[in-house]
Amino acid sequence: MPCKIADFLELVHQLEDVTQHDRERWSAFDVGRRTFGYLWPRTATVGLKQPIAEQLALVAERPEVFEVQYTSGAFGWVVCHLDGLERDELAELTFEAWRLTAPAALVEDRAERLPV
Repeated sequence: MPCKIADFLELVHQLEDVTQHDRERWSAFDVGRRTFGYLWPRTATVGLKQPIAEQLALVAERPEVFEVQYTSGAFGWVVCHLDGLERDELAELTFEAWRLTAPAALVEDRAERLPV
């Protein structure tokens, strides 16, 4: 089944030390005071931090679902259209964005346990 905004919110809030900052048109998600994701309710899209190689692979494989948002250093942010994702795929992308951003101790404690 395609994902909805509620799926993303359930998944992201299963991860440790996540704070949500709501703005008028979007929300940002931080761990350790560093942003790893965005949600735009109007377009039902999320922006997630990924390694640049993963960003490019996702966009090349499914351009109807993924878009390049921007790159910063070694990371490429990717816009994900929720209605093109299954929940398990969204869980993996969200977890990877969190893991790339979270303090090492949190990542070690969480290990490879994906949100469900």
